[in-house]
Amino acid sequence: MLPAFGLYSHIRNNRIRSGLLLAGLFLLVYVLTYAGALIAETMTRDDTLDGYLRGAFGGLLTAFPWVTLGTGLWLAVAWKFHQGMIALLTGSHRVTREEEPKLYNLLENLCISRGLPMPRLSVMESEALNAFATGLNEEQYAVTVTRGLMGALTDAEMEAVLAHELTHIRNGDVRLMVIAVVIAGVVSFFGELMFRGLTRMSWRGSWRGESSRPSSSSSSGGRKGGGGAAAIAILIAVVLILLSWFLSILIRFALSRSREYLADAGAVELTKNPDAMIGALLKISGRGELANVPSGLMEMCVDNPRSGFADLFATHPSIDDRIDALVRFAGGRRPEPAETVPHITGRPDADPSPSGTAPPHGPWG
Repeated sequence: MLPAFGLYSHIRNNRIRSGLLLAGLFLLVYVLTYAGALIAETMTRDDTLDGYLRGAFGGLLTAFPWVTLGTGLWLAVAWKFHQGMIALLTGSHRVTREEEPKLYNLLENLCISRGLPMPRLSVMESEALNAFATGLNEEQYAVTVTRGLMGALTDAEMEAVLAHELTHIRNGDVRLMVIAVVIAGVVSFFGELMFRGLTRMSWRGSWRGESSRPSSSSSSGGRKGGGGAAAIAILIAVVLILLSWFLSILIRFALSRSREYLADAGAVELTKNPDAMIGALLKISGRGELANVPSGLMEMCVDNPRSGFADLFATHPSIDDRIDALVRFAGGRRPEPAETVPHITGRPDADPSPSGTAPPHGPWG
């Protein structure tokens, strides 16, 4: 994380970097299209490897406008209906000032203090401790908190979490993450379809003991490249499919990870209370898992406890790293662990230190 005095320049630079990552994610759709065209070339005609590659490029150019239109329609559907789908998946419901006056007033005061439009406020009936923001424009923006979070945090800590989510909205993170999840869904969906189709075709050929191409010597002699060229072309297509899927995941994670530090800093800017953000993160840590919620939505939460091996597949920085950044750059204070606080028993003037020296925690212990 970079120093807080450069927050706005970091937000601008992060938007530029995120825009490039999103463009790369969109590019993966065309890489996947090329892989599909390459497979189609090997299934419909015999040629050399160079012929297959050139033919697939021609297929990509032919399919380019249709792929672009299809991806645009996919995004349009998500733009229109994603809020309803999220509410259906999470079971969240919108609340009013009359239903949740304290929570509503906290969010409204934050919006008024920065001249931000008031997003919709929703509550998810879950004992987990988490919150997330969704939406693609001012009419759709919504902040959702769990019932468990409302019961576990103090007012100051809840205000910090709401400010964190408002920062995501203000910085355009929410819109970008929704689009990224949708495009990555396109890559994953069609990549899996092509991979399964290719696997099924190979399995059927091996089951019947047949090749997808004539195996007689006369046919082999008449082919330009033989079966070896087709096998290499299919292998290239499979590698492109797997690479597109893998890179789509990495780009989504990069987009998510790079924004949490800025959202924490934005929360401190709004509330002027770094200790409240630290306290909220400590309480949320390890207790944010939302059952039966897709991973794409978990990436938008304050904390995402789901991760793959090592740190490569973690969508969020660790809670410790985020707290360290708040302590270092925002003037926050990490609470002392309970076991480090001396426990005084017996006489009021009893020395808590076993060695008889003064405790290292100051006059108040």
